[in-house]
Amino acid sequence: MKSSAQKFLFVTTLAISCGSWAGDVFVIAHPGVNVAPDDVRDVFVGEKQLDGAVKLVPMDNSAAQADFLAKVVKVDAAKYSTLWAKKGFRDGVNPPPMRGGDAEVISAVKSTAGGIGYVTKAPEGVKVIQKY
Repeated sequence: MKSSAQKFLFVTTLAISCGSWAGDVFVIAHPGVNVAPDDVRDVFVGEKQLDGAVKLVPMDNSAAQADFLAKVVKVDAAKYSTLWAKKGFRDGVNPPPMRGGDAEVISAVKSTAGGIGYVTKAPEGVKVIQKY
């Protein structure tokens, strides 16, 4: 049985190897989330975990991860995986779950209090925090 870190590394590697193109990335959140654009990176690297009393639930998007990491987190997939491996070991925090694409991220963000993710097109029914 694979550990969650191994699964995360596999999915991340698979997403990057499938290729991506530089395009717009929209960071979206559940309507009740109030995260400033300057805090988005901290949310996705596990440094900001709360919005007031609401636990933030970041979600990665396999279809847009390479662009998001380059534009927002400013690391590549390997560095992101390493960062989360260290964070998990040191703080016991799990990396954001990987969603298969925009539709999955939008659905999960809408239905999850504290949900925050990123997509390639601005959707309706969620809050757009920032376009990159």
